[in-house]
Amino acid sequence: MKNFIVRTITGVFFVAAIVVSFLNPMAMVFLFALVTGLTIWEFCGLVNERPYVQVNQFISTVAGVYLFLAMAGHCSGYVNTDTVFIPYLITIVYLLIAELYLKAKDPINNWAYTMLPQLYIALPFSMLNVLAFPQAGSYSFVLPLSVFVFLWMNDTGAYLCGSLLGRHKLFPRVSPGKSWEGSIGGGLLVVGVAILIWWLLSQTQQHSELNMWQWAGLGLTVVVFGTWGDLVESLLKRTLGIKDSGNILPGHGGMLDRFDSSLLAIPAAVVYLFTISLM
Repeated sequence: MKNFIVRTITGVFFVAAIVVSFLNPMAMVFLFALVTGLTIWEFCGLVNERPYVQVNQFISTVAGVYLFLAMAGHCSGYVNTDTVFIPYLITIVYLLIAELYLKAKDPINNWAYTMLPQLYIALPFSMLNVLAFPQAGSYSFVLPLSVFVFLWMNDTGAYLCGSLLGRHKLFPRVSPGKSWEGSIGGGLLVVGVAILIWWLLSQTQQHSELNMWQWAGLGLTVVVFGTWGDLVESLLKRTLGIKDSGNILPGHGGMLDRFDSSLLAIPAAVVYLFTISLM
């Protein structure tokens, strides 16, 4: 019961912080730059526990945060030149060249684990800016916040349906607790929420370029890739032999534990929206 109360309180503050931050572009950028840095720092700390791995935790974290901020400046129109990405590219090249002089026993491990958090964490979080700033100089919280609402609703629906009806395991090798029934229940709930968001937008002055079916498609995209994101992190933890990625969030584990689903759902949402814009 004590753990449940702690988990509930942490969850409420977690959701409230994200929702409130999306109401202001500067708050959103600050919060997710912080989230990006904390998540990369946590990831590097985990992989540095493996044999023959020594990732530069500080530089990797700074590089990831810089990529997020550079993308925010570029997408918002605050920075109107592509040269803002050059320092990031120089840092990546430095991290590769540095292995020539560090005399590590297995430099391939260091290269791989250095690049992975940039691809797996920094880039997906940076894509939030594409959703938040659809055009230079304009900001909208609807799409990025909707992605997180879909993820939360998917977790809720999957837990309830899985607890009541779960019989067939979804991916027992990686996550024995997940069931097909839970995943279907979560997906149906998200589709309902997506249609509700479309309806609410149609009743207000908020204009949505997506029709009802496109909103439903966005919801399903987030469900599918969010589930894969959860499974990817579960496989990562099994490989590392750990239960939680960290303990920074009482009752919820680490940053990766809380944002694992979003790391695949965010870029998938960007690709989905870009694809339907071409149709």
